[in-house]
Amino acid sequence: MPTEILMPALSPTMEEGTLAKWLVKEGDTVSSGDLLAEIETDKATMEFEAVDEGVIGKILVAEGTEGVKVNQPIAVLLEEGESADDIGETAAPKAEAKPEAKDEGAEADDSAGEKAGKAPVPREAQPGPVDGPAGKSDTRAPAAPKDAEGQRIFASPLARRIAKDKGLDLTKIEGSGPKGRIVKADVLGAAEGGAAKAQAPAKTEAPAQPQGGKPAMAPAGLSSDAVLKMYADREFTEVKLDGMRKTIAARLTEAKQTIPHFYLRRDIRIDALLKFRAELNRQLEGRGVKLSVNDFIIKACALALQSVPKANAVWAGDRVLELKPSDVAVAVAIEGGLFTPVLKDADAKSLSKLSSEMKDLAARARDRKLAPHEYQGGSFAVSNLGMFGIDNFDAVINPPHGAILAVGAGVKKPVVDADGAVSVATVMSVTLSVDHRVIDGALGAELLQAIVENLETPMVMLA
Repeated sequence: MPTEILMPALSPTMEEGTLAKWLVKEGDTVSSGDLLAEIETDKATMEFEAVDEGVIGKILVAEGTEGVKVNQPIAVLLEEGESADDIGETAAPKAEAKPEAKDEGAEADDSAGEKAGKAPVPREAQPGPVDGPAGKSDTRAPAAPKDAEGQRIFASPLARRIAKDKGLDLTKIEGSGPKGRIVKADVLGAAEGGAAKAQAPAKTEAPAQPQGGKPAMAPAGLSSDAVLKMYADREFTEVKLDGMRKTIAARLTEAKQTIPHFYLRRDIRIDALLKFRAELNRQLEGRGVKLSVNDFIIKACALALQSVPKANAVWAGDRVLELKPSDVAVAVAIEGGLFTPVLKDADAKSLSKLSSEMKDLAARARDRKLAPHEYQGGSFAVSNLGMFGIDNFDAVINPPHGAILAVGAGVKKPVVDADGAVSVATVMSVTLSVDHRVIDGALGAELLQAIVENLETPMVMLA
């Protein structure tokens, strides 16, 4: 029967989005991996891909529609041999499926859930086309099987076809789709690795989720009506909250309410760093490379996390995860909010490589073209407001990170040398905000000392 395509959850925090543009029209034939639509999430504009083949029978949500809830039907997919006449009531948005719904309805809901429950992944990360009849079969999907107790095994039509062609027993495969539904990835995972379960991508992000699985909301305060009444006699402009601003509000409220922050502050002399940077930039000019102070800060933090591995950690609800690589997130301001793209394996990359990656990520962040995997993860973050003339500030930890370094401007100041003489030096003030659940005071001080040493003796970062 016709299958609903639901609004997908393209990031762990997404609850609704804007259907920016349809890339298909009614009557188009689509296959797994074909682009269906562009969807604006709370962070970026993402392309949504089909996970099954069929014909677009009806588009339910017009492009440009805002506030489309996750799992709301947005289109109807017809299988082989079906026509628009078969759509019937499927095209009408409906409430959650009830337990007593009959099998056919449950299958339609589950199949639609399969389409909505998976975030798109880069094409190179997707399973390749299935060779032989499993990829394109001229036969109908076999009937849904039943387990030993006679209970129906829910699986998508494509999953049933692939399982039949590969001789796999669906009762031995655990589904990762909504309501435990077996989807294509589960069958391919069982076929390729002999594993009984292909885990859903979202599950790898579980430690990043606040307890309860949803962003913490702000405590009850003055209602919007009460605030509007308070300023009724004053001129103002009312600004509607977009998805990004709602997410920032929720996550930072969660961070300040649930993370026991403490703060460590240091002044860093960066004259040697500035001289070293200028010399490197002169030598790299022919290659079109220009290193920023922030590139050195990222590298210094990444190496410090390797020097103090206990501090390279995240909070995971009921445990701490100590990471091996240094994945450093960097705050990038964009119009209406910010992104924190993650530079993975930053400790192992050269300064020029970090610089080029950071420029690329920052440019795409400002265009809201980052994929979720590019701004999720990491154990540590850097927020630099020095270019705005800010001397120092305290940054809010981005959960589940263990710490974040707030960087101020380099300022000429009088300093006392080791021999007691007073001289002038360029001093940069930094503040390390630390999650006390993950990192204790002495460990945090050790991490910050390692960062300071790397920046004050920058040559060691090339060793």
